[in-house]
Amino acid sequence: MPNPDKIDISAFIELAHNHPVLDVRSPAEYAHAHFPGAYNLPLFNNDERKEVGTAYKQESREKAIKIGLDFFGPKMRKVVEDAEKIAAENNNSKTLLVHCWRGGMRSAAIAWLLNLYGFKIYTLAGGYKNFRAWVLAQFSLPYSFHILGGYTGSGKTLLLQEIKKSNWPIIDLEALAIHKGSAFGDNPEVPQPSQEMFENNLAMALYEQNKNNKSIWLEDESQRIGNVSIPPPLWYCMRNAPVWFLNIPFQSRLNYILKDYGKLERNKIADSIIRIKKRLGGLETKNAMNFLIEDKLQDCFAILLRYYDKAYHNSLYNRSEAEKLITEIVCSDNTTKTNFIHLKNALQAIHK
Repeated sequence: MPNPDKIDISAFIELAHNHPVLDVRSPAEYAHAHFPGAYNLPLFNNDERKEVGTAYKQESREKAIKIGLDFFGPKMRKVVEDAEKIAAENNNSKTLLVHCWRGGMRSAAIAWLLNLYGFKIYTLAGGYKNFRAWVLAQFSLPYSFHILGGYTGSGKTLLLQEIKKSNWPIIDLEALAIHKGSAFGDNPEVPQPSQEMFENNLAMALYEQNKNNKSIWLEDESQRIGNVSIPPPLWYCMRNAPVWFLNIPFQSRLNYILKDYGKLERNKIADSIIRIKKRLGGLETKNAMNFLIEDKLQDCFAILLRYYDKAYHNSLYNRSEAEKLITEIVCSDNTTKTNFIHLKNALQAIHK
């Protein structure tokens, strides 16, 4: 039976489009961050990994291997059966991709077993560490971006999805971050990814969307989205890309956010107001809280919207050569399909 093949990161990523990836690191390593879409098939659990690692550092490589074999032996059948289940979920794929941290003993052991059982196995040279190097390199590549701008409540996310329907490449940064980008933007039911996992997903999205050789559309975001941040080289590229700014009336945007955020529990709204208290100012914080208590949501959100408008205006024009980069698109309201037509017309006018 042929030995498992060790392949580079480019070949690994391409094969991952059609075959399942098995991350054989410990559950804790996997939970922190992993190859997007990978399954966790750990050789050791968290405590076992710690014990093997301690033996390796304090005693010898041979001692660590023997301890590892003690842990691995009783699991061998389960590993095979779990791999079969994963293959069944992926059109009974007979090809599996395997990696550990550095492409060492953990992936070699699982690869040997699954190869012996009859799967075609490919392992990633350099392991997850090599994948992370590839991820970080993606953020320094030259990209052609179009930035969709607009004050809070402009419906940028819906317009981005409309852009996607026309087969224009997009990356939804807020979806990757699991956050809407404001003090009200977190989703308590779905925690944000770690910074590392956010970067992994973002790098893969950039790689896939850049294949089209077309400009990629992104929302105009702060560098920080909740608890995660856009990597500095990519942020710099975004800040030097053309911005298509939707100029939508205040009242229309206020109505929009009332529908979106007005459904939130009042204590969550209060917590979000307190979170921006220093930037909002004592008087405006007091007024917003009073309106919230009186159930005057429109007045409450009007205060918050004016604050975010001012903050976004400053960020929008805090660009080198901002006047050259920003194209204003006047819109009467938040109607997505109509505003997409306005956007297309603006693009056509620029390229005439």
